[in-house]
Amino acid sequence: MDLKQIHELIKIVNKSNIGEISIEDKDGKVTIKQKEEQVVTVAAAPQVYNVPAPAASAPTPVVAAPVSAAPAAPAVVADNYITIKSPMIGTFYRKSGPDKPVFAEVGTEVEPGKVVCIIEAMKLFNEIESEIKGRVVKVLVEDASPVEYDQPLFLVDPA
Repeated sequence: MDLKQIHELIKIVNKSNIGEISIEDKDGKVTIKQKEEQVVTVAAAPQVYNVPAPAASAPTPVVAAPVSAAPAAPAVVADNYITIKSPMIGTFYRKSGPDKPVFAEVGTEVEPGKVVCIIEAMKLFNEIESEIKGRVVKVLVEDASPVEYDQPLFLVDPA
């Protein structure tokens, strides 16, 4: 099974209510599981620490700020923007090489089939194509950064 077929299977699973699919052929076995959408917010209670101050003054309490996880971005943002998300885990690249032009930047017009970035996964460089027509409004990931499956990469204003 080639990479293009695997991408198609991922798209089918994402658009359906299928929880998991396994396919085996002479080349090997592929299992695709639907990601469970759970939003978990973690908050730590503020803690007060007494930090010794210089001998001339009294101790000053320091308060730690609560920590919370940011919720995942929805597929359609309030301003009618559409999110292009990562179809896999890997390293995000905005261009095919150090001396090559950027695939998509703010203001770039994209259409279905146009390459917007590359994601390297297990030493394979996968071209990620836009599935929508529009104009890139924001690039959400830094070049050469690790990305997760379904992580937002670009915001696109549909045309």
